[in-house]
Amino acid sequence: MTDQREIALVDLLDRLLAGGVVLAGDLTLRIADVDLVRIDLKALISTVGEAVPSPWAEVTR
Repeated sequence: MTDQREIALVDLLDRLLAGGVVLAGDLTLRIADVDLVRIDLKALISTVGEAVPSPWAEVTR
């Protein structure tokens, strides 16, 4: 017997962002076996806090 639990989408996103998520992918636009455009996508999605400071300086006015 398997134990099934329901997890809210907000809780799932909170858990993923707490540890960080890496997304990667390749996109190629090809016509008649000729590569016209190639895009490599890489993204790191994570929360920013005191342990991991923001890479952007704070703007003071």
